[in-house]
Amino acid sequence: MGESLAAAFHKSVPTTDLRLTRRRLLGGGLTIAFAASPLGRKVWAQGGEEPSLLSIQRNVAGDDTGDAFQGFAPGGFVRIGAEGDVSLIIPNIEMGQGIHTAEAMLIAEELEVGLDQVSVLPAPPNEELYKQPILQSQSTGGSTSIRATWTPLRQAGAAARTLLVQAAANRWGVDPAACRASRGTVSHQASNRSATYGELVEDAAGLPLPGEVTLKDPAKFELIGTPAARVEGPSKTDGTAVFGIDAKVEGMKVATVLACPIFGGKLESVDETAARAMPGVRDVVKLDRAVAVVGDHYWAAYQGLGALDIQWGDSPNADLTTTEIFADLEHASKTGKPVLAKKVGDAVAAFASASTRVEATYQLPFLAHATMEPVNCLVHVRDGECEIWCGTQVPTAAQSAAAQVLSIPPEKVILHNHLIGGGFGRRLEADYVAQAAAIAKALPYPVKVIWSREEDFRQDLYRPAYFDRIAAGLDEEKKPVAWIDHVTGGSVLGSYLPVGLPEGALDTDAVEGAAEPPYAFPNFLVDWVREDPPVPVTWWRGVGPTHNVFVVESFMDELAVAAGQDPVAYRMALLQDSPRAAAVLKLAAEKAKWGEGQAAEGVGSGVALHHSFGSYIAVVLDIAVTPDGAVELKRAVAAVDCGHVVNPDTVEAQIEGGLLFGLSAALYNGITIEEGRVQQTSFYDYGQLRMDESIPVEVHIVKSTEDPGGIGETATVSAAPVLGNAIFAATGKRLRTLPFVPALAASGA
Repeated sequence: MGESLAAAFHKSVPTTDLRLTRRRLLGGGLTIAFAASPLGRKVWAQGGEEPSLLSIQRNVAGDDTGDAFQGFAPGGFVRIGAEGDVSLIIPNIEMGQGIHTAEAMLIAEELEVGLDQVSVLPAPPNEELYKQPILQSQSTGGSTSIRATWTPLRQAGAAARTLLVQAAANRWGVDPAACRASRGTVSHQASNRSATYGELVEDAAGLPLPGEVTLKDPAKFELIGTPAARVEGPSKTDGTAVFGIDAKVEGMKVATVLACPIFGGKLESVDETAARAMPGVRDVVKLDRAVAVVGDHYWAAYQGLGALDIQWGDSPNADLTTTEIFADLEHASKTGKPVLAKKVGDAVAAFASASTRVEATYQLPFLAHATMEPVNCLVHVRDGECEIWCGTQVPTAAQSAAAQVLSIPPEKVILHNHLIGGGFGRRLEADYVAQAAAIAKALPYPVKVIWSREEDFRQDLYRPAYFDRIAAGLDEEKKPVAWIDHVTGGSVLGSYLPVGLPEGALDTDAVEGAAEPPYAFPNFLVDWVREDPPVPVTWWRGVGPTHNVFVVESFMDELAVAAGQDPVAYRMALLQDSPRAAAVLKLAAEKAKWGEGQAAEGVGSGVALHHSFGSYIAVVLDIAVTPDGAVELKRAVAAVDCGHVVNPDTVEAQIEGGLLFGLSAALYNGITIEEGRVQQTSFYDYGQLRMDESIPVEVHIVKSTEDPGGIGETATVSAAPVLGNAIFAATGKRLRTLPFVPALAASGA
């Protein structure tokens, strides 16, 4: 974890050196029984399975970490049994984004097997093996998964294939270059001989690791770049998929929790009498700022929780309101000490002398994650050890959090990671694991802690609220000569880092999407004022860019209006230094037939362009606004350049889902606070797009040979600005406050 996590959200994958030294290998050879090493025993103890015959892995020495990502280490990612069964160990967590499929495709491509021939297993928690090179932790987030694994997983597959081919060549006394691997079989056409991987694996295990491996020419890819069905799709279809909330163990009870609804408040006292008298209630566990009721099943626990007589202690935030928070943000924006994010030229002087000056303020609310699967965690504490079943984006951090609560070494915590029913950054935190461990510590049996939907909203860790002041100066030709963006808000990084963020340090997430726009500005200034309200915050899908790109792209439209120019043409004129951005903007406009429709009252199209997570995306959105102010979504067209595409089906699905997710937030979502309490408690007052509001989303993928970019969050970033710009086109009303539905009503539409 650490600062590198947030910084990595906008960095590309470092180049991986294919060359290996003898020191970096396991004695220069392979180990048949991976579990023979202490590290191997620890890894597969966590996974609960014995290693298969061919497992390749380096020794861990000194401070080495992330070994499965260094050079190549097929045993970290590939296991082949004597019967020819192939298992691919996937380092990232599947939470609906299709990463198990995409990462399996990377390995299978080089291993020369089909997806139908392999089993996909989630990697067990092990920082030494699976500390990925971008986030510098065993984590899934920030649209980094494919960027981090593009080279290492292909190397793993290629290394295993090289060994198997060499084993076959040795057996037949032929040149390995004359052998061909395909669908788990090595063949030698000249002698009409062949052998399956299972038949060769024992020989391969006795060979020295190659000093380097040759990866496939992308022109010869057979899997990568083709549509592939999701490997976990069948289990989700037939109901056999196990999410964290589905986990069950013998003797398990179920608990639900109520924490102090006021930020900063603690539990003072509780009368358990009525709750303990209810059928099915087994125990009541009191924590520092929460209380849990344990029952034979969830309903008993929930009913028992409602029967408690709870007294909460005083809190300094008992009078906190949303109005007060935004007043403080605005005041800090004008009077606080800014931290410089980026400066080019003298934007202040250029703005002062500009022939046209445009200024605006933008305001964004706190946002909840609102995942379909509420927070849950099953824990069994016994005999100085702990076993956990949950879904987490940070398995080793979750392991450590439980260990700390229980005062045991992390290796005494066995964690079974499951599919996640929506993460969106919420499960980058391990607070719920620590809470469940604390509850289980007081009980002699395993307990599954499930938060109610209301608790999931009230005790979420939110996307920060922001107040931004932005200004631009235009020359006589209406081109921007000065761009000034003053960002104000809380620090996610400061909240996330165990040591916090030092005073005066820049939270790169707070300005991501603002500090590096695709446009050419001769004079440019972006800074950030930190103002942390007493509201817990963390990562939210799209992180910093969801905030900053809304401001940047909305304001770009304002400049086009001030210049009397078409929004697409205005942007295009400023993209001379960003050909990839220009290409997606041009493609989206062409496919959407931008400017070809006849203007009609209440109908409009918006456009938004940005570069984030290593990818470029432009979106055009068509909408209508009814006379009573209702927004009707009509159609979206997206063009994306995300470098090499692994699975185009996944790219399309992520653009479609991410855009609709972001449109829900832009239209309806905002966490409000009164008397220190969150007001929203479920989907009825924290609205989501319904099926009848969903729209066609056309996705056009630019063929690219660039390194892969992230895709899980790019369209979510596009949603708010493209919708705001479309609303302006339809109504002439510029909305600078999210969410749009109440803002539109307040504007008198």
